[in-house]
Amino acid sequence: MNVLRPVRSGDLDAVFELAALTKAGLTTLPHDRELLSQRIHESERSFEFPPDKPGGELFFFVLEALATGRIIGTCSIVSKVGGFQPFWTYQILSLTNRSKLLGVNKKIQVLQLKADHNGPTEIGTLFLDPAERQGHNGRLLSLSRFVFMARHRHCCEDTVIAEMRGAIDDDGRTVFWEALGKHFFAVDFAKADLMVMKDKSFIQELMPKHPIYIPLLPKEAQLVIGEVHPETRPARRLLEQEGFRFCDEIDIFEAGPVLNARTDEIRTVKACRTLTLAEVRPVTSSRLYILANGRDMKSFRALAGEAEFSAADQAALSEETCRALDLHPGDPLLAAPLRREPKR
Repeated sequence: MNVLRPVRSGDLDAVFELAALTKAGLTTLPHDRELLSQRIHESERSFEFPPDKPGGELFFFVLEALATGRIIGTCSIVSKVGGFQPFWTYQILSLTNRSKLLGVNKKIQVLQLKADHNGPTEIGTLFLDPAERQGHNGRLLSLSRFVFMARHRHCCEDTVIAEMRGAIDDDGRTVFWEALGKHFFAVDFAKADLMVMKDKSFIQELMPKHPIYIPLLPKEAQLVIGEVHPETRPARRLLEQEGFRFCDEIDIFEAGPVLNARTDEIRTVKACRTLTLAEVRPVTSSRLYILANGRDMKSFRALAGEAEFSAADQAALSEETCRALDLHPGDPLLAAPLRREPKR
């Protein structure tokens, strides 16, 4: 049984080892011990002192295999992006040029640098050990964040975004960076991508403020705008099933798409129910659910499992599930279907 829970300081070694399995472009899970330690401590503060409203807090989760204690995945929520260091993207805009003399109306797409100081909630850091990409692990890792949002809605903005990893090859090369970014920065893509985690000021200092005309970019760079890394395609499909859509913004370094959704319209947020654990006994159900501890933020733990519900918003769980979630009779339980209702 695998359980999603808040990261702890003692997880640093395991998270560092997991980060070594990632490939270039997963900015928020760097293979850098100091940066990971900072992120873990930041997350611990957020869980220890929950905010009254979103203020840029980081909620970092790990997926633990209970049988071995091994950390097999990570994911996160940033309650609000922007602020002192803005959230940077390229916005895809269309300009229309007209010539009466030639009788021509020409629509041209451009990339316009955008700095958001008062941004939405962001989900990210989604990574699952390649050896564990089976069963319900990926879906649990991704969707548990929305169960957390449903329970702690005041900690999230009204819009959620996901910045997806773009088209990067196995050597860490991205044709979009080669065509555009490298001309303005005296570092390679990998270093620039890591620097974003430390200080974003160099973006405002060096990135061009004028529109970039897409047709002037090399053809291969044009083709990757808004495309995702092959390993990111399942994550994108899953988010689109939840209601996320491409919002015509891309990452400024490797052109990965930014998806967004209204928080209250996300499938799992809408479907999540708060119940009371009434019985601990063997249960069987025709569907699997994301089940989570709803006592308080620090107690949040989630897994994919079976449950039985009564009309009075009460639930029955197995002893194994209760133990994994640290739940006792009378405790609040969160439940959302692991998959969409089949169409009839």
